[in-house]
Amino acid sequence: MFDRPDSGERAILVHLSFHSGQEDLLELKELAKSAGTDPVYVITGSRKHPDPKYFVGKGKLEELKAAVESYSADVVLFNHPLAPSQERNLEGALGVRVVDRNGLILDIFAQRAQSFEGKLQVELAQLKHLSTRLVRGWTHLERQKGGIGLRGPGETQLETDRRLLGLRIKQIQQRLAKVDKQRHQGRSKRKKAEIPSVSLVGYTNAGKSTLFNKLTRANVYVANQLFATLDTTSRRMFTEGQVEIVVSDTVGFIRHLPHSLVAAFRSTLEETIQADLLLHVVDVNNAKYEDQITEVNKVLTEIDAADIPQVLVFNKIDLKGEQPRVERDEYGRIARVFLSAKNSAGLDGVRHALIEAKTEHQVSAASEIINSRE
Repeated sequence: MFDRPDSGERAILVHLSFHSGQEDLLELKELAKSAGTDPVYVITGSRKHPDPKYFVGKGKLEELKAAVESYSADVVLFNHPLAPSQERNLEGALGVRVVDRNGLILDIFAQRAQSFEGKLQVELAQLKHLSTRLVRGWTHLERQKGGIGLRGPGETQLETDRRLLGLRIKQIQQRLAKVDKQRHQGRSKRKKAEIPSVSLVGYTNAGKSTLFNKLTRANVYVANQLFATLDTTSRRMFTEGQVEIVVSDTVGFIRHLPHSLVAAFRSTLEETIQADLLLHVVDVNNAKYEDQITEVNKVLTEIDAADIPQVLVFNKIDLKGEQPRVERDEYGRIARVFLSAKNSAGLDGVRHALIEAKTEHQVSAASEIINSRE
């Protein structure tokens, strides 16, 4: 195992191109900075398939060794998920810590989680990630052969760690179940009061929290970085005519969000699953915003929220010199809103969409009551 400095780690970034599943190099740089590292060098390349032992080929491995030594790097960050054996082999060859894309995202989440539930969710995801890599910490014991008092200590320690890890995971899951029960009770009260709920979803750093603050007059932390906000925050807002709506700001999504995180944050994402309307916030200034919309919809499908009505909110139009506007679908409902949350330009379009959602929610609730009586 390698000791981890508190901050200011010098990082080498590794980004390979494959025929499918291409990641974004710029996004890796933003992830690295969000994690508190200092990217000092980037190694790129292309392969048809990852090398089963080191993920990279022999030539790239030698280039990596030279870069680590030349730049006195503390960590090597891969823009790809690595198998535990590949991670272990790379650390042995390079002599520094190696972190894959999933581990990097988990690290950022661990730094940003503020609430009790958020911290538990991140710890759960980290422990599940660690459970496949436990062997790394005890390779020095596994090499010991025979001798009085030394027979099988590596296996014994490893089994002890797995048992303790399993117990901790069970404890966290029990605590999260209690928190989830409390949230479910809160949702039930809102439904009885016929208060519609709206969730802000979108790719990380699309501007969800800025829009949330503008709509609800909240003071959620906002920063121009990936995963600035992790903890779901709900606030009541009132539109024209004192129409009451509960709006929730949720964690941002990202391409290939680790499944362990999706599973761990499932209880938080219940706010999305139970919402009457999703405001899908999009950074229209990002050249790959269409791909980001696709990635968000993939996660929504994974958490069974794909069938919830959506309004696309194209944010940051001020950076493109566009004017606020609203576009409707073939049924006359607001489908797309173009605005600048930062400048408050176009917010009325969102408010009108929420009023429409409130009206549809009331009609739907009334229909259910009538049908139940029949």
